[in-house]
Amino acid sequence: MTTLALAGLTTVVVLLALIMSRRVSPLVALVAVPVIASLATGFGLRTGQFVISGIQQTASVATMFVFAILFFGVMTDAGTLDPIIDRILKTVGTRPTRIVIGSALLALLVHLDGSGAVTFLVTIPAMLPLYDRLGMDKRILACVTSMAAGVNFLPWTGPTIRASAALHVSTADLFRPLIPVQAVGLVFVFAVAYVLGRREERRLGVLTGATVAPMTRVVSDEVRALQRPNRFWINVALTLVVMGVMVSGIVDPAVMFMIGAAAALMINYPDPALQRARVDAHAKAAMLMAAIVLAAGAFTGIMKGSGMLDAMATSAMGIVPPSMASHLPVALGLVAMPLSLLFDPDSFYLGALPVVAAVGSSFGVPPLQVGQAALLGQMTTGFPVSPLTPATFLVVGLTGIELAEHQRFTAPLLFAASVLMTIACVLFGVFPL
Repeated sequence: MTTLALAGLTTVVVLLALIMSRRVSPLVALVAVPVIASLATGFGLRTGQFVISGIQQTASVATMFVFAILFFGVMTDAGTLDPIIDRILKTVGTRPTRIVIGSALLALLVHLDGSGAVTFLVTIPAMLPLYDRLGMDKRILACVTSMAAGVNFLPWTGPTIRASAALHVSTADLFRPLIPVQAVGLVFVFAVAYVLGRREERRLGVLTGATVAPMTRVVSDEVRALQRPNRFWINVALTLVVMGVMVSGIVDPAVMFMIGAAAALMINYPDPALQRARVDAHAKAAMLMAAIVLAAGAFTGIMKGSGMLDAMATSAMGIVPPSMASHLPVALGLVAMPLSLLFDPDSFYLGALPVVAAVGSSFGVPPLQVGQAALLGQMTTGFPVSPLTPATFLVVGLTGIELAEHQRFTAPLLFAASVLMTIACVLFGVFPL
């Protein structure tokens, strides 16, 4: 192993150790570790050029994330999803099968904003009273909610954003080929929901016909003051236009979300003071993620500009059998979900994934395929059962079950979804066989 390759390996190991041990924040680790490594290997002031080059590659992604959070935040504030949530609660009635499928559907819709925490905070409290009144297994609620959120990876969700920033590919290019694959995953989610619901009906027996009063959600006065029910349809139309244009690739996602956020603010909160308040309400989440994405750009810029990434890939070429190299995306897709139990999203996508992609590139495997393979499980289907994410503890806390119970019940089904989508990638030609 060359000196440069050893320096690169040391940089990645130290970065992963610092992030996973939580000794420093991901932002600090992504900036400090590669800068120190670059200076230590003699690149001096050229380090600044590497950083700027990397930031330029990720600026569009950071912009997209800021305005995506603002756009979906305003849509949620305006109550765009509220009528849909209320209709689901009214429709599911007292049939366990309908309740379980409705839980999955509600989680799927709420997760359109890309936040797992918000999905669980909305879905579980809304559906849990039905499970309690009918005596249904609350592990099922945790399971189907987790599956719907995990399979529903989107261009503006954290893993996609991180993969895009680390590999310098657009989120649209990552996501578009995976749309039919994700559809297969979602069919599996609702099939599992149906089977689990039917199983509960058999277990509960006569209780399935019990009469239960219609469920109503309690909304605080503060939240109600922000809702704009008279603008529901225009908000739905705006959301469909933004998402459709963005996924199609006609307009850059960053531009589309900028336009969408501005339109959402003008439509729902024409008063400039209210607009500032809504921006302030979502600024913390937006700026934190944007800063991490830009820091990831600095990290990959240094690793590439210094040659450390290429040196590591060259060294790894002697380890990986050439006959197996073309199967790298499939292999990564199959293990991506279990890797969520070992790596948090920052350490995997921003630290390990660029190295894996560089090794693949050495054998002619496009980095795009490596990123897509990671998205089939690493902190997508894997995040709701990983002890490395706060969302997992939110699920078990809200449902009142033990973490071990949740993992034993849900993890095999999430892993099955990941494997099924990997197979679908091969069948649809996303990955080579």
